[in-house]
Amino acid sequence: MVFSSLFFLCVFLPACLLCCFARGGLSWRNGALIVFSLIFYAWGEPVVVFLMLATVAVNYAAALLIDRGNRNRQSDELTSRDGTQKRGALQKVALVAAATFDIGMLLVFKYSGFLVETFNALTSLKLPVPEIALPIGISFYTFQILSYLADVYRGETEAQTSFPKLLLYVSLFPQLVAGPIVRYSHIAREIGERTTNFEDMCAGIERFAVGLAKKAVLANTCGSLSITYMDPAHFDSLSVAGAWFGLLMYTLQIYFDFSAYSDMAIGMGHMLGFHYRENFRYPYISQSVTEFWRRWHISLSSFFRDYVYIPLGGGRRHRIRNLFIVWALTGLWHGASWNFVLWGLWYFIFIVLEKQVLCRIPAAVPRVFRHMYLMLVVMLGWVLFYFTDLRETVVFLGKLFGVGANGFIDMGLRIELMNNVFFILFALFACIRIIGIPKTIYEYFSRKGSNWARAAFALKYVAVGGLLLISAVMLAGNSYNPFIYFRF
Repeated sequence: MVFSSLFFLCVFLPACLLCCFARGGLSWRNGALIVFSLIFYAWGEPVVVFLMLATVAVNYAAALLIDRGNRNRQSDELTSRDGTQKRGALQKVALVAAATFDIGMLLVFKYSGFLVETFNALTSLKLPVPEIALPIGISFYTFQILSYLADVYRGETEAQTSFPKLLLYVSLFPQLVAGPIVRYSHIAREIGERTTNFEDMCAGIERFAVGLAKKAVLANTCGSLSITYMDPAHFDSLSVAGAWFGLLMYTLQIYFDFSAYSDMAIGMGHMLGFHYRENFRYPYISQSVTEFWRRWHISLSSFFRDYVYIPLGGGRRHRIRNLFIVWALTGLWHGASWNFVLWGLWYFIFIVLEKQVLCRIPAAVPRVFRHMYLMLVVMLGWVLFYFTDLRETVVFLGKLFGVGANGFIDMGLRIELMNNVFFILFALFACIRIIGIPKTIYEYFSRKGSNWARAAFALKYVAVGGLLLISAVMLAGNSYNPFIYFRF
Protein backbone atom coordinates (compact mmCIF):
# COMPACT_ATOMS: atom_id res chain seq x y z
CA MET A 1 0.00 0.00 0.00
CA VAL A 2 1.30 3.44 -0.88
CA PHE A 3 0.32 6.87 0.42
CA SER A 4 -0.49 8.06 -3.09
CA SER A 5 -3.24 5.52 -3.71
CA LEU A 6 -6.93 6.38 -3.63
CA PHE A 7 -7.62 3.44 -1.30
CA PHE A 8 -5.12 4.79 1.23
CA LEU A 9 -6.46 8.35 0.94
CA CYS A 10 -10.17 7.56 0.97
CA VAL A 11 -10.36 4.45 3.16
CA PHE A 12 -7.25 3.47 5.12
CA LEU A 13 -6.14 6.85 6.53
CA PRO A 14 -9.65 8.08 7.50
CA ALA A 15 -10.42 4.71 9.13
CA CYS A 16 -7.16 4.84 11.07
CA LEU A 17 -7.79 8.38 12.33
CA LEU A 18 -11.38 7.53 13.31
CA CYS A 19 -10.28 4.43 15.24
CA CYS A 20 -7.43 6.25 16.97
CA PHE A 21 -9.61 9.10 18.17
CA ALA A 22 -12.82 7.14 18.78
CA ARG A 23 -11.69 6.78 22.38
CA GLY A 24 -9.45 9.04 24.41
CA GLY A 25 -7.02 6.61 26.01
CA LEU A 26 -3.42 6.47 24.82
CA SER A 27 -3.31 2.68 25.17
CA TRP A 28 -6.26 2.43 22.80
CA ARG A 29 -4.60 4.76 20.27
CA ASN A 30 -1.30 2.86 20.45
CA GLY A 31 -3.09 -0.45 19.97
CA ALA A 32 -5.07 0.87 17.02
CA LEU A 33 -1.92 2.26 15.43
CA ILE A 34 -0.13 -1.09 15.80
CA VAL A 35 -3.04 -2.93 14.16
CA PHE A 36 -3.29 -0.47 11.27
CA SER A 37 0.50 -0.41 10.83
CA LEU A 38 0.68 -4.20 10.59
CA ILE A 39 -2.21 -4.23 8.10
CA PHE A 40 -0.46 -1.51 6.08
CA TYR A 41 2.81 -3.46 6.00
CA ALA A 42 1.16 -6.81 5.27
CA TRP A 43 -0.94 -5.43 2.42
CA GLY A 44 1.38 -6.63 -0.33
CA GLU A 45 2.95 -9.72 1.24
CA PRO A 46 1.63 -10.78 4.67
CA VAL A 47 4.50 -13.15 5.47
CA VAL A 48 7.04 -10.28 5.78
CA VAL A 49 5.25 -9.09 8.91
CA PHE A 50 6.67 -12.09 10.77
CA LEU A 51 10.21 -11.06 9.81
CA MET A 52 9.64 -7.60 11.26
CA LEU A 53 8.06 -9.07 14.42
CA ALA A 54 11.06 -11.37 14.86
CA THR A 55 13.42 -8.40 14.48
CA VAL A 56 11.54 -6.43 17.13
CA ALA A 57 11.47 -9.43 19.52
CA VAL A 58 15.22 -10.11 19.23
CA ASN A 59 16.16 -6.47 19.79
CA TYR A 60 13.61 -6.06 22.59
CA ALA A 61 15.25 -8.88 24.55
CA ALA A 62 18.80 -7.73 23.76
CA ALA A 63 18.09 -4.13 24.80
CA LEU A 64 16.64 -5.26 28.12
CA LEU A 65 19.78 -7.30 28.86
CA ILE A 66 22.01 -4.37 27.92
CA ASP A 67 19.97 -1.89 29.95
CA ARG A 68 20.01 -4.15 33.00
CA GLY A 69 23.81 -4.21 32.85
CA ASN A 70 23.89 -0.40 32.55
CA ARG A 71 21.70 -0.03 35.62
CA ASN A 72 23.76 -2.51 37.66
CA ARG A 73 26.98 -0.71 36.86
CA GLN A 74 25.48 2.58 37.97
CA SER A 75 23.92 1.34 41.21
CA ASP A 76 26.47 -1.19 42.49
CA GLU A 77 30.03 -0.82 43.67
CA LEU A 78 31.56 -3.82 41.94
CA THR A 79 34.64 -4.97 43.80
CA SER A 80 35.15 -8.14 41.81
CA ARG A 81 37.16 -7.59 38.69
CA ASP A 82 35.82 -10.84 37.22
CA GLY A 83 32.24 -9.78 37.95
CA THR A 84 32.73 -6.51 36.10
CA GLN A 85 34.14 -8.32 33.08
CA LYS A 86 31.24 -10.76 33.00
CA ARG A 87 28.65 -8.02 33.06
CA GLY A 88 30.44 -6.12 30.31
CA ALA A 89 30.79 -9.31 28.31
CA LEU A 90 27.07 -10.07 28.64
CA GLN A 91 26.18 -6.67 27.26
CA LYS A 92 28.58 -7.06 24.35
CA VAL A 93 27.23 -10.52 23.57
CA ALA A 94 23.66 -9.19 23.58
CA LEU A 95 24.66 -6.27 21.33
CA VAL A 96 26.64 -8.40 18.88
CA ALA A 97 24.00 -11.14 18.75
CA ALA A 98 21.13 -8.74 18.03
CA ALA A 99 23.14 -6.64 15.55
CA THR A 100 24.27 -9.83 13.78
CA PHE A 101 20.66 -10.93 13.49
CA ASP A 102 19.57 -7.54 12.12
CA ILE A 103 22.38 -7.22 9.61
CA GLY A 104 22.12 -10.91 8.74
CA MET A 105 18.45 -10.54 7.81
CA LEU A 106 19.33 -7.53 5.67
CA LEU A 107 22.12 -9.48 3.96
CA VAL A 108 19.92 -12.49 3.29
CA PHE A 109 16.89 -10.67 1.96
CA LYS A 110 18.56 -7.75 0.19
CA TYR A 111 22.13 -8.70 -0.67
CA SER A 112 22.34 -12.49 -1.00
CA GLY A 113 21.78 -12.47 -4.76
CA PHE A 114 24.27 -9.63 -5.23
CA LEU A 115 26.91 -11.40 -3.13
CA VAL A 116 26.54 -14.70 -4.99
CA GLU A 117 26.65 -12.97 -8.39
CA THR A 118 29.80 -11.11 -7.37
CA PHE A 119 31.41 -14.30 -6.04
CA ASN A 120 30.56 -16.13 -9.28
CA ALA A 121 32.09 -13.30 -11.34
CA LEU A 122 35.31 -13.36 -9.30
CA THR A 123 35.73 -17.13 -9.21
CA SER A 124 34.14 -18.20 -12.52
CA LEU A 125 31.87 -20.52 -10.56
CA LYS A 126 28.17 -20.90 -11.33
CA LEU A 127 26.56 -21.09 -7.93
CA PRO A 128 22.77 -20.72 -8.05
CA VAL A 129 21.73 -17.13 -7.42
CA PRO A 130 19.00 -16.95 -4.76
CA GLU A 131 15.86 -15.12 -5.81
CA ILE A 132 14.40 -13.77 -2.58
CA ALA A 133 11.67 -11.14 -2.60
CA LEU A 134 12.83 -7.95 -0.90
CA PRO A 135 10.61 -7.00 2.06
CA ILE A 136 9.57 -3.38 1.54
CA GLY A 137 11.26 -0.96 3.92
CA ILE A 138 13.66 -3.51 5.44
CA SER A 139 16.59 -1.08 5.12
CA PHE A 140 14.69 1.63 6.97
CA TYR A 141 13.38 -0.37 9.90
CA THR A 142 16.68 -2.26 10.27
CA PHE A 143 18.57 1.01 10.64
CA GLN A 144 15.97 2.27 13.12
CA ILE A 145 16.27 -0.77 15.36
CA LEU A 146 20.08 -0.71 15.12
CA SER A 147 20.13 2.93 16.23
CA TYR A 148 17.86 2.04 19.17
CA LEU A 149 20.13 -0.85 20.19
CA ALA A 150 23.27 1.29 19.91
CA ASP A 151 21.74 4.13 21.96
CA VAL A 152 20.73 1.71 24.73
CA TYR A 153 24.24 0.18 24.72
CA ARG A 154 25.85 3.61 24.98
CA GLY A 155 23.50 4.59 27.79
CA GLU A 156 21.95 7.41 25.80
CA THR A 157 18.42 6.06 26.21
CA GLU A 158 16.69 3.53 28.42
CA ALA A 159 15.42 0.27 26.99
CA GLN A 160 11.69 0.14 26.30
CA THR A 161 10.19 -2.38 28.74
CA SER A 162 6.90 -2.63 26.84
CA PHE A 163 7.07 -4.86 23.77
CA PRO A 164 3.96 -3.24 22.16
CA LYS A 165 5.53 0.22 22.49
CA LEU A 166 8.77 -0.93 20.86
CA LEU A 167 6.72 -2.60 18.13
CA LEU A 168 4.86 0.67 17.63
CA TYR A 169 8.16 2.53 17.24
CA VAL A 170 9.36 0.15 14.52
CA SER A 171 6.08 -0.51 12.72
CA LEU A 172 4.46 2.95 12.74
CA PHE A 173 3.14 3.12 9.19
CA PRO A 174 3.85 6.78 8.29
CA GLN A 175 7.61 6.16 8.25
CA LEU A 176 7.80 2.36 8.02
CA VAL A 177 8.56 1.64 4.38
CA ALA A 178 10.42 4.70 3.09
CA GLY A 179 11.56 6.71 6.08
CA PRO A 180 12.59 9.08 7.38
CA ILE A 181 14.80 7.00 9.68
CA VAL A 182 13.38 7.93 13.09
CA ARG A 183 15.51 7.44 16.20
CA TYR A 184 13.81 6.05 19.26
CA SER A 185 15.11 8.85 21.48
CA HIS A 186 13.38 11.43 19.26
CA ILE A 187 9.89 10.01 19.84
CA ALA A 188 10.29 7.96 23.05
CA ARG A 189 8.28 10.43 25.11
CA GLU A 190 5.52 10.66 22.52
CA ILE A 191 5.09 6.89 22.41
CA GLY A 192 4.15 6.93 26.07
CA GLU A 193 2.67 10.40 26.42
CA ARG A 194 1.24 12.51 23.60
CA THR A 195 -1.74 14.57 22.62
CA THR A 196 -3.01 15.83 19.28
CA ASN A 197 -4.41 19.35 19.30
CA PHE A 198 -6.16 21.36 16.61
CA GLU A 199 -2.96 23.08 15.52
CA ASP A 200 -1.13 19.79 15.11
CA MET A 201 -3.98 18.30 13.09
CA CYS A 202 -4.14 21.33 10.80
CA ALA A 203 -0.37 21.40 10.35
CA GLY A 204 -0.39 17.69 9.60
CA ILE A 205 -3.13 17.96 6.98
CA GLU A 206 -1.33 20.88 5.35
CA ARG A 207 2.03 19.06 5.23
CA PHE A 208 0.38 15.88 3.94
CA ALA A 209 -1.43 17.81 1.18
CA VAL A 210 1.80 19.48 0.05
CA GLY A 211 3.58 16.12 -0.02
CA LEU A 212 0.78 14.44 -1.93
CA ALA A 213 0.78 17.23 -4.52
CA LYS A 214 4.55 16.92 -4.87
CA LYS A 215 4.08 13.25 -5.61
CA ALA A 216 0.95 13.25 -7.77
CA VAL A 217 1.53 16.45 -9.71
CA LEU A 218 5.30 16.98 -9.80
CA ALA A 219 7.13 13.67 -9.26
CA ASN A 220 4.84 11.56 -11.43
CA THR A 221 4.85 14.08 -14.28
CA CYS A 222 8.63 14.46 -14.17
CA GLY A 223 8.96 10.69 -14.12
CA SER A 224 6.73 10.24 -17.15
CA LEU A 225 8.81 12.85 -19.02
CA SER A 226 12.16 11.34 -18.06
CA ILE A 227 11.41 7.69 -18.73
CA THR A 228 11.35 8.04 -22.52
CA TYR A 229 14.67 9.86 -22.73
CA MET A 230 16.46 7.54 -20.31
CA ASP A 231 15.11 4.31 -21.75
CA PRO A 232 17.99 2.28 -23.29
CA ALA A 233 15.60 1.17 -26.04
CA HIS A 234 15.59 4.78 -27.32
CA PHE A 235 19.34 5.43 -27.10
CA ASP A 236 19.84 5.21 -30.88
CA SER A 237 17.63 8.24 -31.49
CA LEU A 238 18.72 10.22 -28.41
CA SER A 239 20.11 13.71 -28.95
CA VAL A 240 22.44 15.60 -26.60
CA ALA A 241 19.67 17.94 -25.47
CA GLY A 242 17.30 14.98 -25.11
CA ALA A 243 19.75 13.21 -22.80
CA TRP A 244 20.14 16.31 -20.62
CA PHE A 245 16.38 16.88 -20.59
CA GLY A 246 15.71 13.30 -19.47
CA LEU A 247 18.37 13.60 -16.78
CA LEU A 248 16.96 16.92 -15.57
CA MET A 249 13.48 15.42 -15.29
CA TYR A 250 14.84 12.44 -13.35
CA THR A 251 16.79 14.81 -11.09
CA LEU A 252 13.55 16.61 -10.29
CA GLN A 253 11.55 13.38 -10.02
CA ILE A 254 13.75 11.73 -7.41
CA TYR A 255 13.74 14.85 -5.24
CA PHE A 256 9.99 15.39 -5.45
CA ASP A 257 9.32 11.67 -5.02
CA PHE A 258 11.33 11.13 -1.86
CA SER A 259 10.71 14.52 -0.27
CA ALA A 260 6.98 14.01 -0.96
CA TYR A 261 7.01 10.76 1.00
CA SER A 262 8.86 12.46 3.85
CA ASP A 263 6.39 15.35 3.82
CA MET A 264 3.44 12.97 3.98
CA ALA A 265 5.10 10.94 6.75
CA ILE A 266 5.80 14.08 8.78
CA GLY A 267 2.25 15.32 8.16
CA MET A 268 0.63 12.07 9.28
CA GLY A 269 2.97 12.04 12.27
CA HIS A 270 1.55 15.42 13.31
CA MET A 271 -2.00 14.11 12.90
CA LEU A 272 -1.18 11.19 15.20
CA GLY A 273 0.80 13.19 17.77
CA PHE A 274 4.36 12.40 16.62
CA HIS A 275 6.86 15.05 15.57
CA TYR A 276 9.42 13.69 13.10
CA ARG A 277 12.46 15.71 12.18
CA GLU A 278 12.98 17.21 8.74
CA ASN A 279 14.48 14.95 6.10
CA PHE A 280 14.98 17.42 3.22
CA ARG A 281 15.86 21.11 3.26
CA TYR A 282 15.90 22.26 -0.36
CA PRO A 283 19.05 20.27 -1.27
CA TYR A 284 19.24 21.63 -4.82
CA ILE A 285 20.07 25.13 -3.59
CA SER A 286 23.36 23.83 -2.15
CA GLN A 287 26.74 25.16 -3.27
CA SER A 288 28.87 22.16 -2.34
CA VAL A 289 28.55 18.40 -2.09
CA THR A 290 29.08 18.64 1.66
CA GLU A 291 26.17 21.07 1.99
CA PHE A 292 24.05 18.92 -0.32
CA TRP A 293 24.32 15.95 2.04
CA ARG A 294 23.41 18.14 4.99
CA ARG A 295 20.15 18.86 3.19
CA TRP A 296 19.43 15.59 1.34
CA HIS A 297 18.03 12.55 3.21
CA ILE A 298 19.17 14.06 6.51
CA SER A 299 18.09 11.06 8.61
CA LEU A 300 20.32 8.68 6.61
CA SER A 301 23.30 11.06 6.60
CA SER A 302 23.06 11.57 10.36
CA PHE A 303 22.75 7.80 10.92
CA PHE A 304 26.01 7.07 9.11
CA ARG A 305 27.70 10.03 10.80
CA ASP A 306 26.71 9.04 14.35
CA TYR A 307 26.88 5.24 14.10
CA VAL A 308 29.66 4.64 11.57
CA TYR A 309 31.83 7.70 10.86
CA ILE A 310 32.32 8.98 14.41
CA PRO A 311 32.85 5.51 16.00
CA LEU A 312 35.52 4.81 13.35
CA GLY A 313 37.37 7.95 14.42
CA GLY A 314 35.59 10.65 12.44
CA GLY A 315 37.92 13.39 11.28
CA ARG A 316 40.40 12.84 14.12
CA ARG A 317 42.17 9.82 12.62
CA HIS A 318 42.04 7.97 9.31
CA ARG A 319 39.53 10.47 7.97
CA ILE A 320 39.82 9.43 4.32
CA ARG A 321 39.46 5.74 5.19
CA ASN A 322 36.44 6.51 7.34
CA LEU A 323 34.84 8.57 4.59
CA PHE A 324 35.46 5.77 2.09
CA ILE A 325 33.71 3.24 4.31
CA VAL A 326 30.76 5.56 4.98
CA TRP A 327 30.16 6.41 1.33
CA ALA A 328 30.61 2.83 0.12
CA LEU A 329 28.01 1.75 2.69
CA THR A 330 25.75 4.67 1.76
CA GLY A 331 25.77 3.54 -1.85
CA LEU A 332 25.29 -0.12 -0.96
CA TRP A 333 22.39 0.75 1.36
CA HIS A 334 20.51 2.15 -1.61
CA GLY A 335 20.66 -1.05 -3.61
CA ALA A 336 22.32 -4.42 -4.11
CA SER A 337 24.17 -3.48 -7.26
CA TRP A 338 27.60 -2.12 -8.12
CA ASN A 339 26.15 1.02 -9.68
CA PHE A 340 24.93 2.10 -6.23
CA VAL A 341 28.37 1.47 -4.72
CA LEU A 342 29.91 3.59 -7.48
CA TRP A 343 27.29 6.26 -6.83
CA GLY A 344 28.31 6.38 -3.17
CA LEU A 345 32.01 6.49 -4.04
CA TRP A 346 31.33 9.26 -6.57
CA TYR A 347 30.30 11.44 -3.62
CA PHE A 348 33.25 10.19 -1.58
CA ILE A 349 35.61 11.59 -4.25
CA PHE A 350 34.04 15.05 -4.14
CA ILE A 351 33.70 15.12 -0.35
CA VAL A 352 37.44 14.40 -0.05
CA LEU A 353 38.26 16.98 -2.74
CA GLU A 354 36.23 19.60 -0.91
CA LYS A 355 37.85 18.85 2.43
CA GLN A 356 41.42 18.55 1.11
CA VAL A 357 41.63 20.83 -1.95
CA LEU A 358 38.56 22.86 -2.81
CA CYS A 359 38.38 24.32 0.71
CA ARG A 360 41.36 26.50 -0.32
CA ILE A 361 39.46 28.11 -3.17
CA PRO A 362 38.51 31.67 -2.20
CA ALA A 363 34.99 32.20 -0.94
CA ALA A 364 34.77 35.08 -3.41
CA VAL A 365 33.93 32.62 -6.20
CA PRO A 366 30.43 33.67 -7.36
CA ARG A 367 27.59 31.63 -5.88
CA VAL A 368 26.26 30.82 -9.33
CA PHE A 369 29.46 28.95 -10.25
CA ARG A 370 29.48 27.02 -6.98
CA HIS A 371 25.86 26.09 -7.56
CA MET A 372 26.57 25.01 -11.15
CA TYR A 373 29.40 22.80 -9.91
CA LEU A 374 27.13 21.16 -7.33
CA MET A 375 24.31 20.50 -9.79
CA LEU A 376 26.69 19.02 -12.37
CA VAL A 377 28.07 16.61 -9.75
CA VAL A 378 24.61 15.66 -8.54
CA MET A 379 23.09 15.16 -11.98
CA LEU A 380 25.98 13.03 -13.23
CA GLY A 381 25.68 11.06 -10.00
CA TRP A 382 22.02 10.35 -10.78
CA VAL A 383 23.15 8.65 -14.00
CA LEU A 384 25.07 6.12 -11.87
CA PHE A 385 22.03 5.79 -9.64
CA TYR A 386 19.53 5.24 -12.46
CA PHE A 387 21.24 2.56 -14.58
CA THR A 388 22.05 -0.77 -12.92
CA ASP A 389 23.81 -1.92 -16.11
CA LEU A 390 27.17 -0.14 -16.22
CA ARG A 391 27.32 -0.44 -20.02
CA GLU A 392 24.12 1.59 -20.26
CA THR A 393 25.65 4.11 -17.87
CA VAL A 394 28.66 4.59 -20.14
CA VAL A 395 26.49 4.93 -23.26
CA PHE A 396 24.20 7.51 -21.64
CA LEU A 397 27.13 9.53 -20.29
CA GLY A 398 28.53 9.55 -23.83
CA LYS A 399 25.22 10.88 -25.17
CA LEU A 400 25.31 13.72 -22.63
CA PHE A 401 28.61 14.90 -24.10
CA GLY A 402 27.88 14.20 -27.76
CA VAL A 403 29.44 10.77 -28.16
CA GLY A 404 27.12 8.73 -30.39
CA ALA A 405 24.28 11.23 -29.97
CA ASN A 406 21.70 11.83 -32.70
CA GLY A 407 22.51 15.52 -33.17
CA PHE A 408 22.19 18.28 -30.61
CA ILE A 409 18.40 18.52 -30.45
CA ASP A 410 15.55 16.69 -32.17
CA MET A 411 12.08 17.74 -33.22
CA GLY A 412 10.38 15.50 -30.67
CA LEU A 413 12.18 17.30 -27.83
CA ARG A 414 11.25 20.72 -29.21
CA ILE A 415 7.59 19.72 -29.16
CA GLU A 416 7.96 18.26 -25.63
CA LEU A 417 9.51 21.50 -24.38
CA MET A 418 6.80 23.66 -25.94
CA ASN A 419 4.04 21.49 -24.49
CA ASN A 420 5.52 21.45 -20.97
CA VAL A 421 7.38 24.75 -20.63
CA PHE A 422 5.18 26.12 -17.82
CA PHE A 423 5.26 22.85 -15.89
CA ILE A 424 9.06 22.66 -16.19
CA LEU A 425 9.49 26.23 -14.92
CA PHE A 426 7.13 25.59 -12.01
CA ALA A 427 8.95 22.36 -11.11
CA LEU A 428 12.30 24.18 -11.12
CA PHE A 429 10.93 26.92 -8.85
CA ALA A 430 9.42 24.31 -6.53
CA CYS A 431 12.94 23.06 -5.72
CA ILE A 432 14.00 26.36 -4.18
CA ARG A 433 12.87 28.47 -1.25
CA ILE A 434 10.67 30.68 -3.43
CA ILE A 435 7.97 28.05 -2.97
CA GLY A 436 7.75 29.25 0.65
CA ILE A 437 6.39 32.66 -0.40
CA PRO A 438 2.71 31.66 0.18
CA LYS A 439 3.60 30.66 3.75
CA THR A 440 5.28 34.03 4.32
CA ILE A 441 2.23 35.87 2.96
CA TYR A 442 -0.08 33.81 5.20
CA GLU A 443 2.02 34.57 8.29
CA TYR A 444 2.02 38.29 7.42
CA PHE A 445 -1.77 38.52 7.20
CA SER A 446 -2.19 36.33 10.28
CA ARG A 447 -0.47 39.06 12.32
CA LYS A 448 -2.58 41.95 11.00
CA GLY A 449 -5.64 41.28 13.16
CA SER A 450 -8.34 38.75 13.91
CA ASN A 451 -10.41 39.37 10.75
CA TRP A 452 -7.35 39.16 8.52
CA ALA A 453 -6.18 36.05 10.39
CA ARG A 454 -9.53 34.30 9.90
CA ALA A 455 -9.60 35.18 6.22
CA ALA A 456 -6.01 33.99 5.74
CA PHE A 457 -6.78 30.74 7.57
CA ALA A 458 -9.86 30.12 5.40
CA LEU A 459 -7.98 30.83 2.17
CA LYS A 460 -5.10 28.65 3.29
CA TYR A 461 -7.29 25.61 3.81
CA VAL A 462 -9.22 26.25 0.62
CA ALA A 463 -5.83 25.97 -1.06
CA VAL A 464 -5.05 22.81 0.93
CA GLY A 465 -8.40 21.33 -0.14
CA GLY A 466 -7.60 22.29 -3.72
CA LEU A 467 -4.25 20.50 -3.55
CA LEU A 468 -5.92 17.36 -2.21
CA LEU A 469 -8.58 17.47 -4.93
CA ILE A 470 -6.09 18.07 -7.76
CA SER A 471 -3.85 15.29 -6.44
CA ALA A 472 -6.78 12.84 -6.25
CA VAL A 473 -7.79 13.68 -9.82
CA MET A 474 -4.20 13.22 -11.02
CA LEU A 475 -3.91 9.88 -9.24
CA ALA A 476 -7.21 8.66 -10.64
CA GLY A 477 -6.10 9.38 -14.19
CA ASN A 478 -2.45 8.35 -13.97
CA SER A 479 -1.21 4.76 -13.96
CA TYR A 480 2.42 5.88 -13.49
CA ASN A 481 2.68 6.09 -9.70
CA PRO A 482 5.87 4.48 -8.35
CA PHE A 483 7.70 5.47 -5.18
CA ILE A 484 11.41 5.23 -6.05
CA TYR A 485 12.58 4.68 -2.47
CA PHE A 486 10.22 1.73 -1.88
CA ARG A 487 12.90 -0.55 -3.35
CA PHE A 488 15.28 0.32 -0.53
